[in-house]
Amino acid sequence: MTQDIETSRLTVNGLNAYLARPAGGSESGMLLLPMVTGIGEQLREWAEAIAAIGVTALVWDPFHGPSSDDTSIPDLLAKMPELDDAVALDEQTQLLDHLLGELGCVKAGVIGWCLGGRFALILGGKDHRVANVVAYHPTVPGETPPNHTMDAIAHAGLITAPVMTMYPTADELVPRSRFDELQSALQARDTGPSLIHVYPAAEHGFANKTRHGEPVNAEAFAISWPQVLEFIRVTTKTCL
Repeated sequence: MTQDIETSRLTVNGLNAYLARPAGGSESGMLLLPMVTGIGEQLREWAEAIAAIGVTALVWDPFHGPSSDDTSIPDLLAKMPELDDAVALDEQTQLLDHLLGELGCVKAGVIGWCLGGRFALILGGKDHRVANVVAYHPTVPGETPPNHTMDAIAHAGLITAPVMTMYPTADELVPRSRFDELQSALQARDTGPSLIHVYPAAEHGFANKTRHGEPVNAEAFAISWPQVLEFIRVTTKTCL
């Protein structure tokens, strides 16, 4: 059963964000870390779907304004090398503070897609307040870019919360060897269950509806998304 929701743009400590939540708020929350689209239409749709199951969704703005609504994907891709890991993690932590503070959430997790999936793993390893970590096709490339100063796979091994991650075997950015390293790090943890999905022949970014012209991508999302929503619902609920 879906709930009535309310949406708004807001500023948290000077940071742009998008908020979708059940009417009247919720004690359950999720921090959403976008892919290269920023707070574009796709991210807002996902935030609203999460709000509709009774969970407050707050979306980080990686590019401080530009998104796929008004900027081409090539231009957004050109901005990615400008992202600084330490700065991004500080911004995300401020938004998590806001979820667990002014927005009234008692439990909050983090979900990210592509570049946001990588950051979700890092944040989950650094901040043990998170109730879950969801990483859709996280971008942990074979060759580490200069601005990737934090090791996402090492941080994944430090996560204490339940983790769900999705890997498409036709991921052109993340070789299977890197996924195997990530899987090993997650499964070596002493605490926190690991739910690891492998989608044969699906491509990097398969969750994005712009990639659903390929049936294998559409099917991978159709299978994964309901499970992600249920995982979020269960891991952020505040009472049994």
